[in-house]
Amino acid sequence: MSPAAEFVLTLSCPDRPGVVAAVSGLLAGHGCNILESQQFGDPVSQRFFMRVQFASPVPEAELRTALAALAPEFGMEPKLRDTAVKPRVLVMVSRFGHCLNDLLYRTRSGLLDIEIVAVVSNHPDMRPLTQSYGIDYHHLPVTAETKARQEAEVLALVDHYRADLVVLARYMQVLSEDLCVKLAGNVINIHHSFLPSFKGAKPYHQAHSRGVKLIGATAHYVTADLDEGPIIEQEVARVNHTHSADDLAAIGRDVECQVLARAVRWHSEQRVLLDGHKTIVFPR
Repeated sequence: MSPAAEFVLTLSCPDRPGVVAAVSGLLAGHGCNILESQQFGDPVSQRFFMRVQFASPVPEAELRTALAALAPEFGMEPKLRDTAVKPRVLVMVSRFGHCLNDLLYRTRSGLLDIEIVAVVSNHPDMRPLTQSYGIDYHHLPVTAETKARQEAEVLALVDHYRADLVVLARYMQVLSEDLCVKLAGNVINIHHSFLPSFKGAKPYHQAHSRGVKLIGATAHYVTADLDEGPIIEQEVARVNHTHSADDLAAIGRDVECQVLARAVRWHSEQRVLLDGHKTIVFPR
């Protein structure tokens, strides 16, 4: 293995003295060079969170064995990832293609260090866009009567493509509680931040009629509680009376793209750690 091989270690455990010393000592003992280290102790949950990026001269298996031996002493939940291995992402979309298009472009241009392995949709509309990037497209229609079968097909595709992450890029279907549990912590959704003020069809038109001054978007992990999962990233844009409803929708689409891309990037870089109903995000 090249001495330049890089890994990211993330962990959480009960907050107590000695965690940083134990982790850094373990890495130093294996000849590793720490490149970046961030940590946070949550005074509410009394849990400690840490992210360490480092170069290692020893094989990954040796590091995993050492971490497994250390973990019980501190009640750690360590995760180790080789940065040379790109996370495999399955994207789900309906008829709004702006977020999908943005993710495809950022991935091809190297702005997102991920591999989009497939796109799944309940409509055929995004097939030409997806296939123009040489990516498999799966049209899986869904109704109330076929929802269970359709979600079973989605899970089969996640397994088939060995997807590490599922991204709902304006996928306008509510995932069942069963699917949310099976993919817990590995599904990211994006929605406009009018919720719950402007639900249903044409939220930007509803917002325009009420004269809103801020619009925005929220990216979060998906749970069985609709649009209430742990928040990863949010952004807003200021608007005024000169903007039409279509202007608001256009501005909103741009914000949604930016927020979703940041959330996917931070997740893929192991910068997001779950802390109950919220997240700890270690920025670059």
